[in-house]
Amino acid sequence: MGRALNVWISRYTVDQLGTRERGVPTDGPLAGLRFAVKDNLDVAGLPTTGACPALADRVAERDAEAVRRLAAAGAVPVGKTNMDQFATGLVGTRSPYGACHSVASRDHVSGGSSSGSAVAVASGQVPLALGTDTAGSGRVPAAFNGIVGIKPTRGLVSTRGLMPACRSLDCVTTFTRTVAEGRAALAVLAGYDDEDPWSRAAPAVPPAGVAAEARVVGVPAGPLDLDPAHEAAWKRAVDRAHEVADVVVEVDVTAFLAAARLLYEGPWPAERYAAFGALLTPDGPHLDPTVRAIALAGRGVTGEEVFTGLDRLATLRRRGEAVWWDVDALLLPVTPGHPTLAKVTADPVGVNARLGTYTNFVNLLDLAAVAVPAGERDDGLPFGVQFVGPAFADGPLLDLASRWCGEPDVRPAPRPGRTLLAVAGAHLSGLPLNGQLVSLGGRLHRRARTGPGYRLYRLPTAGVPRPGLAATTDGPTSGIAVEVWDLPDQGVGALLGSIPPPLGLGTVALADGTCVTGFMTAEGGLRGAEDITQFGGWRAYLTTNQTTT
Repeated sequence: MGRALNVWISRYTVDQLGTRERGVPTDGPLAGLRFAVKDNLDVAGLPTTGACPALADRVAERDAEAVRRLAAAGAVPVGKTNMDQFATGLVGTRSPYGACHSVASRDHVSGGSSSGSAVAVASGQVPLALGTDTAGSGRVPAAFNGIVGIKPTRGLVSTRGLMPACRSLDCVTTFTRTVAEGRAALAVLAGYDDEDPWSRAAPAVPPAGVAAEARVVGVPAGPLDLDPAHEAAWKRAVDRAHEVADVVVEVDVTAFLAAARLLYEGPWPAERYAAFGALLTPDGPHLDPTVRAIALAGRGVTGEEVFTGLDRLATLRRRGEAVWWDVDALLLPVTPGHPTLAKVTADPVGVNARLGTYTNFVNLLDLAAVAVPAGERDDGLPFGVQFVGPAFADGPLLDLASRWCGEPDVRPAPRPGRTLLAVAGAHLSGLPLNGQLVSLGGRLHRRARTGPGYRLYRLPTAGVPRPGLAATTDGPTSGIAVEVWDLPDQGVGALLGSIPPPLGLGTVALADGTCVTGFMTAEGGLRGAEDITQFGGWRAYLTTNQTTT
C-alpha cells in the first residue's frame, strides 16, 4: 500500500529500526510510538533529500531537534516521507519520487507539500508523522485525507535540522488521527531552542486578547470562492460551528485573503531562492520544473520590492488585528476545492495557487492554526476546516478542535481563590482600563455574551468614557458582548475601591446559562445615559463612532 501511495522516500532497515528502538526510553510519554518524518527534516542515518534525488547521498549524522525531542519521549522514527520538492507546493505531485494521491481517491491529489506524511497517517501506516507548513503544507494534506494537522505558532517548535523552504515562515507540524494525539506530540515538541535563531519561547502570560478558552468563533462575512461540492460541505461546517462555539459571528476577512496573495505575488519567492536556489542548477530530471521556475523567479526580486512587500504586509496585519479583539478563532475552509491529478497536470501553477487561498496568510501574519476533519463532501471526498488564532493561542485552539471532533473536554477545573469577573466596557482587552485587571493578576478567561434582558448605556461620566450594563429585562435576546476575566479574590477586592458610581459589582447571567460576578449599573444610575444597546457591545460602539479611547 505504501508503494502504491508513493509514501516513502527512505526507511530504516530492520536492524537500524531495532537500534533506534533500543535507544529510546521505555517510560517516556510517547514510549513505543512509531512516527514518520517528512524528508526535509534530518533523521540520523537516513538521507535528507527534500525530494531531490541528487541529494540522496546526504545522510544525516544526527536528528533534527524536533525528531530528537520525540525520540527523547520514547517515540521511534521509521523513515522519511515523500513531499513536494523543496517543500514548494500544496498538491503532492511535485516529486521525482512519484505523485501521492488522497487515501479516498486515486484520481484526487493528496495535498502537499507534506504529502507522504499525511498519507502515512491517513492510511494507518503510522499514528504520527512530522511535516512542515510554510503556506499550508500541513493543513492542506490533512484536509484532503481526513486527519488532524496542527500548525503551531512560528518558532514554538524548533526548525533546527530542517532543510529550509522559506526560513522566516517555516513551521514543523504534526499529523495524527485525533486532536489528543497531536496535542501529546506538540507538548513534547514545543520548547525554546537557543541554537535555532528562529525559535521563540512561549510567554508565561498569554498575549493580550488571547483567552484561556476559545468560545467565540468568527466566520467570513459574505460568499467564499468555493467549488460547489466544497460549498455544500462548508455550509454544513458553519452549522456545526453553532453547536461547538458559544457564539458565532461574521467577520471581514478581506485583509487576511489579501495577505495570502502576497506569498507568491510579493517578494517571498526570493527567500525560497536564498534557501535552495544553489541546488537548482544545472537543470535535469532530478528537479521538478514547476518548483524550479518558482524559485528561480526569486532571483529578480529587488531590495525595493522586498521592503515594499514588507510594508504592505504590515498594513494588512494592522487591518486584520481588529478581528482578534472580537473573536477567539476564525473558522475557514482549508481549500477552495479538491482538484484531480489531471487538473494539476493541466495547470500546475494555477491550481496550486488557488489551494493556498485560505492558508497562505497564516504564517505571514504570525498566526496559529489546526486543521480538523469536517465530514465528507457529497461525492464522498474528505472535507476539512481550520481554526486560526493569534500567535501563542495554540492551547485554546486545540481545546476548540477537540470539541469540534467530539473528543473529551480537557479544560482544567476552576482554581480555588479566584473569581470570574465579567467586564463590558473600558476594562476590555486593549482598552484604557484593561491594565488594572492585568496588574491585579487577571487573565482573560473567555469572550462571551450576556443572556437576554440586558441593555448597554454610555454613562455621562467625566474622564475615560465608560458604559453601564443594566439588567432591564427588556434587552435583546442576543445579549451584550462581554469578556470574562479570571482574577485572584484579593484582586477583585482591590478593584472594588476603584469603581466609581453608578457602577458596581453584581451578578451577570451569561448566554450559556452560567452566572458570574460583573460590572453592573442599577437602573437608578442611568439618568442622562445614552442607550447604545443596538451596537451589541462597547467595542462595536467605539468602532462605529470612531472613538479612539
